Amino acid sequence: MSTVEPPPLAHVAQRASRRAPSPAALAAFLDALAAALPADRVTTRESARLAASRDGAYLSPLLSAVLPERLADVVVLPRSTEQLQTAVRLAHAHGVPVVPRGRGTGNYGQAVPLAGGLVVDLSEADRVLEVGTGWIHAQAGATFVALEAAARRTGQEIAMMPTTVGSTIGGFLGGGAGGLGSIEHGWLWEGFVRALEVVGCPPQDQPRRVYGAQCLPYLHAYGVTGIIATATVKLAPARDWTAVLASFPDGADATQAGLGLLRLDPAPRMVSLDEPALIATYPADPALPEGRHSLRAVVDVSLVDAVAALVTAHGGRIDKVDARAVGYVSTLSFNHVTLRAKRARPELCHLQVGGTPLITDPDAVRAALPGGMLHLDGMRPFPNLADPTYGRGFGGLLLAPFHDAATLYAGVQRLRELGVHVVDPHTWLLGGPALPGIRAAASANDPDGLLNPGKLPLDEPA
Repeated sequence: MSTVEPPPLAHVAQRASRRAPSPAALAAFLDALAAALPADRVTTRESARLAASRDGAYLSPLLSAVLPERLADVVVLPRSTEQLQTAVRLAHAHGVPVVPRGRGTGNYGQAVPLAGGLVVDLSEADRVLEVGTGWIHAQAGATFVALEAAARRTGQEIAMMPTTVGSTIGGFLGGGAGGLGSIEHGWLWEGFVRALEVVGCPPQDQPRRVYGAQCLPYLHAYGVTGIIATATVKLAPARDWTAVLASFPDGADATQAGLGLLRLDPAPRMVSLDEPALIATYPADPALPEGRHSLRAVVDVSLVDAVAALVTAHGGRIDKVDARAVGYVSTLSFNHVTLRAKRARPELCHLQVGGTPLITDPDAVRAALPGGMLHLDGMRPFPNLADPTYGRGFGGLLLAPFHDAATLYAGVQRLRELGVHVVDPHTWLLGGPALPGIRAAASANDPDGLLNPGKLPLDEPA
């Protein structure tokens, strides 16, 4: 029987470090940047370089142990596509690697410069450029707070967003997958992205504009296929959302109530479930009563009575209904849960899990890791356009104390034997079915391999 092994991250990092620029190349590059860009767009301050060289990798005990202590050599903060393109062109001319980043909130090593060089911080390219019916066009550094506000002024809202609403649209497209709104609208790859403007390396002399399915190789690609400069993404008609917090004495009843919520019309923006052991890691809240299973949802206000009826029918009770709590309950979903739980219990780590065993055999899922705790999020893993409720179900997180890599990956193997789909967050390497398309786009747009080196799996011998 084959065993699941941790990815060879230390070896990949060592290989990537060979792309570090020589002192002479770096000095020439810095001189060229100083001549080409305004002084306030370029910095070599150590504090800025340090901030631009870190992301959420500290949440993983495995990544913390293998990430090299290498800082960016210089940070550029472009405010326009032209400034971004200038920085990338000059970096290419001097053989300097380039790593793009937004706020670095949702990444696990993907935004860390393994070879030093240039980090392009796009957070100041933050303008919302245009809003139309069903779409919004913005620079990569625009935050979801700004995007949602602009959309709401036209009676619309962002179709999907991460739980950290201060994240940037470019960062989310480059490193994210789904979030608030995924129950109805699916994932990044399911029509959320209408168009992108992407900056690649020479011989490209103009930004590449891609539309529809052409955008796919640039999504969740960490910038290796090109740096997203602007994006056009999907809007939906605005709804009047409210938060509902309910609790149950029994986990199976809570789960069945949650499945019922997923099939409501209009669909909830979020449905999440936690067992009592996870609730114990959160700050005390009367709406998250101790010793009970918590079910939380963000629903259209017209559905509050229907939600209450579902909860009551499955033996639960409503603990709170409050539109002002939408933001709060949103941070009790998806990977925000890991952040909250680790504040109380730093020894915890997590795996991303999905599939029917989360519903049919949750005890076996928990038992895959010693001390396992299960968090569930509503999502749409199997879309069916003929039946928009088809496939709505739960994915989530399995959190447990970290012992060592062998224990963690033995747990991954047990989960897969159970039929659980596991996504390993303890790696910065790209993978999955999109990888061939990402490799092809990276080869076309970055023939010298300078864009975020070390994030593609090795495809050649050392």
